[in-house]
Amino acid sequence: MCTPPLVNLAGEGDYRIYYENNYCKRPTLTFDGIPVYFSKSRFDDCMFESANRRLRDNSIFSWHRAQRIDWIRATIVDPNADLREGWDRDRQNADPNCRVASVFGDYVVVIFVSKTVSGLLKANFVTAYDADVSIGRIRSMPKWDKKNCR
Repeated sequence: MCTPPLVNLAGEGDYRIYYENNYCKRPTLTFDGIPVYFSKSRFDDCMFESANRRLRDNSIFSWHRAQRIDWIRATIVDPNADLREGWDRDRQNADPNCRVASVFGDYVVVIFVSKTVSGLLKANFVTAYDADVSIGRIRSMPKWDKKNCR
């Protein structure tokens, strides 16, 4: 898949409106049929960076992340995405419900997958970012498999 073009808007407010209009109004289906839901509150997590990574304060608007806003959907729908289990910071182990997808270099999209009462899978968008520092660790995680979701 070709890398989507960067989106150049005037500022944070315009990116927020773009995110809400293009992601929050309806779920995006993954290439393997899982609906991904986007909440308005996740905008700050995926479009801001922390001044101090240890604090994870999301205090600085990131033009770099914002311009890649269309890469989120492109990553979710790409059947060639590398899918890995995410890391559960609290339990200190791989989480089969956390799906980390990468297609465009070190850029990753994180979703949390769960089963509905009827046993179908659904997901909530968590974040998206260039994982330049952690991509090696991400790629060393187990391959993600929907059969392992709880």
